[in-house]
Amino acid sequence: MRPTLQTVADAVGVSRSTVSNAYGRPDQLSPELRAKILEAARRLGYSGPNPTARSLRRGRAGAIGVLFTPTLSYAFTDPYAVEFLRGLAETAENHRTGLLLVPLGADDEGALTAVREASVDGFCVYCVPGWYRAMGAALARGLPMVNSEYQGDLYVGIDETAATRTVGEHLTGLGHRRFAVIGNYLGTDPATGPTTVPAPEDLPSFVSRERLRGLRDAFAAAGVPWSDVVTVNAATNTREDGAAAAAYALDRDPRPTALLAITDVLALGALAALDERGLRAGADVSVTGFDDVPAAAEAGLTTVRQPAYERGRIAGELLLDPPDDPAKRRVTLDTELMVRASTGPAPA
Repeated sequence: MRPTLQTVADAVGVSRSTVSNAYGRPDQLSPELRAKILEAARRLGYSGPNPTARSLRRGRAGAIGVLFTPTLSYAFTDPYAVEFLRGLAETAENHRTGLLLVPLGADDEGALTAVREASVDGFCVYCVPGWYRAMGAALARGLPMVNSEYQGDLYVGIDETAATRTVGEHLTGLGHRRFAVIGNYLGTDPATGPTTVPAPEDLPSFVSRERLRGLRDAFAAAGVPWSDVVTVNAATNTREDGAAAAAYALDRDPRPTALLAITDVLALGALAALDERGLRAGADVSVTGFDDVPAAAEAGLTTVRQPAYERGRIAGELLLDPPDDPAKRRVTLDTELMVRASTGPAPA
């Protein structure tokens, strides 16, 4: 049988709590007694108290569960996700708390089990659609939850609609009237390719819906009906899929004069598609993104700047040390349109 806390206690002739203190509260024991207990544990093959059981007794797990839609590697490769997690991790460190990343790319029984069994004090939701069953499982646990997409009790985000409206107004002000929009979750088919979006309000994805609403409003103010706008779905938020989606739009006749991507990563892929066709960004076709990741400035990409690091930092604070005033538990951050060389007047 596997050795237990009681096994070690019996071997040394002390109580269970004394053995537990040797691991969790060493200041309560003399150095000699603690050394004797640890030596007995080593000899018996006892590796220490069960961390889950200890967290249950304390009433605190000491970790934040970060719910991710994509694969785990996305957290370390997507530039916006990296900055968001950096801010969240800094807050967690200040509160002596860890992060448990829970990828939900496949909303299946495995995802449900991961959420239900995660030993965490609360959840931070990052890019998880509301229709995912795992979201219901997380809510059912009754733990604190901070979200950057839904106006819940704990919320930190931006005015997505107002932010993209500035992009649309910038382009219509430059005389553009033929538009193509590239984004994720723009249809029922997850593959990369043209799709039909009768109205942005029909989209289940919060970010896609709100950002397309802002573009639609700006186009309408300039006399461009939404039905004239080309929409192309990108299967994943990668440069490769951004380039593939842009290709569908650029090879149309007539070609759009402006490509609007709902993330910088997709927009950077669109710039690559322009290069492949010998087209100049800002002259032949204007391109915009969203996020203002570091590569955006290097590429001269016009985009919306949103504070990724600050968003992650505040998400952690709301979760680990929520304000007493409920009104201060919902934070809306500022955004800024960064105009660069990738946009210019519509070609004649």
